[in-house]
Amino acid sequence: MGTKYTPKGPVGRAVHGFEENAIAVLLGAMAMLTFVNVVLRYGFNSSIIWSLEVVLVLFAWLVLFGVAYGFKVTAHLGVDALTNLLEPRMRKAAALMAGAFTIFYAVMLLKGAWDQWAPFADLPPTTGKWFPTGLDFDARGRSFFETDQIPMPEWLRFLEDWINYGERYSKLPRMIPYLILPIASVLILFRVCQAVWRVWTGESDSMIVSHEAEEAVEEAAAKLRKEG
Repeated sequence: MGTKYTPKGPVGRAVHGFEENAIAVLLGAMAMLTFVNVVLRYGFNSSIIWSLEVVLVLFAWLVLFGVAYGFKVTAHLGVDALTNLLEPRMRKAAALMAGAFTIFYAVMLLKGAWDQWAPFADLPPTTGKWFPTGLDFDARGRSFFETDQIPMPEWLRFLEDWINYGERYSKLPRMIPYLILPIASVLILFRVCQAVWRVWTGESDSMIVSHEAEEAVEEAAAKLRKEG
């Protein structure tokens, strides 16, 4: 069964703090925007037009942050009925094999995330089908694409000169909400490598949560018997 994650080293602690703070901020912002919009709608027959789109963006960010966070705390579900029949050495080998495939997937995910986001930031996507073999400087930029309703903050106006050739944005450019794609992909790859390393060094014997539901049911049943 996976062990509880404890951050180690300055990099690990920094990433750990960044993830948990980001998740807390996202949850708080979503709750606040939703609450304010409900009050405005039912109390004042009004609403914040762009709040729904912002909440959707924040939810997407939360989900992608959550994937990386799940790898960190070994909270992802998996089927271990077969691997539990193996002896410890073979179980470790199976976990490392699964980890190698997961790292391969995470690398492809990072490439795809960069290729999706880069044109919106006026940056070149990569070439190559599976792994990056170079940069495609001939790819058409999409930095002029905007969100539907999210207003452009004044403090982000510098992006107009950086990526939009001086053209003014009327709404928030899509490169901002899409920025979570490469960020989350890097975090996922980092956390997967950490999880595989923990298996390699013997700190954990799995990258997934194991029998957590069964243990929770047993604990609840024992509590009820004790109270009864």
